[in-house]
Order: sequence, then structure tokens, then C-alpha cells
Amino acid sequence: MPLPQERKYTEDDYNNLPEDVRAELIDGQIYYQAAPSRIHQKILMELAGTIRDYIRSNDGSCEVYPAPFAVKLNEDSSSIVEPDISVICDTGKLTDKGCTGAPDWIIEIVSPGNSSHDYIVKLGLYKATGVREYWIVNPQAKSVLVYYFDEVNLVPKSYTFRDEVKANIYDGLIIDLSTINI
Repeated sequence: MPLPQERKYTEDDYNNLPEDVRAELIDGQIYYQAAPSRIHQKILMELAGTIRDYIRSNDGSCEVYPAPFAVKLNEDSSSIVEPDISVICDTGKLTDKGCTGAPDWIIEIVSPGNSSHDYIVKLGLYKATGVREYWIVNPQAKSVLVYYFDEVNLVPKSYTFRDEVKANIYDGLIIDLSTINI
């Protein structure tokens, strides 16, 4: 007797989800997401605002999008994610539905129930699809892991919420994590 086959979901399945449902499509599987905590949202707003302000004050062309914002990582459409923060410098990737192609910089803020998702699943996915920089912010540990995928050495740099962190895609952007009061 053959084993039952696992269903592979498609971009159409993802697009037909109800608007009030938060989910991601990764390698043909749907992953449902719980509503983020207040602390999660505070960190998201502070980081996105700091990045946006830096880009504006330096006449940059990149755009910053907080979740929910759909990112179709590649043309095969087997993965559509909603990173907490996406920074896209090639505005030709932007569509009415979100972004098609890898953002230059993604920041994920870890929720207690899905830490392996950000540390393992999305890490591999983002690296494989061309994201240049990936930050994993952990509010519980008050830590940040920073991956610069355009470097040969893939060992992440580790920071605490007392540190200043340089964004690699901008020469002058340094984010002082101590200003985020949680």
C-alpha cells in the first residue's frame, strides 16, 4: 500500500488565504503564524523607523517594508514569506502584491513558538535565494545574530541589546540597540 503523499501548496493557495490569516509558504508548505507580541511590534517599529530615517536622510533609493509584506523569493513561487522587515534596493522587484525576488536585507524578530523557523529554515532559504544580509533579533535573549551572506565566512556576528550594529549594505548606518527600550 503506498504512503499518503504530503500536499504541496502553491502560490495560488497562498493568495487565496483569507486576508486575516497570517501565513507563509515555504517549499510548498503553509506555515501559519500567530499574532506578534507587543514587544515584537515595538522592536519592529523602532528598527524599521531607524532604517527608513537613515535612507531618507541620505537620499537613498532603498525601500523598507514591515510585515505583513509578501516576499516571493524566487520565480518558482514555492516560497512566499513575510519577513518582519524587508529592505529592497532594486525597486524593480516591487509589485502590487509585495516583492518578487530576494530583498537586500531581512530582519526577523524571533517569537517564542517559532525560533527554529528563523534560525534554521529561513536562514537556509534566505542564503539560497540571494538575500545579502540577515538579522535575527531575539527579544528574550536580548541578542542579535547578523549574517552577511556576501562574505565568504558565514559565521554570524553576535550582538546584545547594549551594542551598536553596523548594517553591511550601508556604509554609514549603525543601529544603537540600547535605544530600544523593551
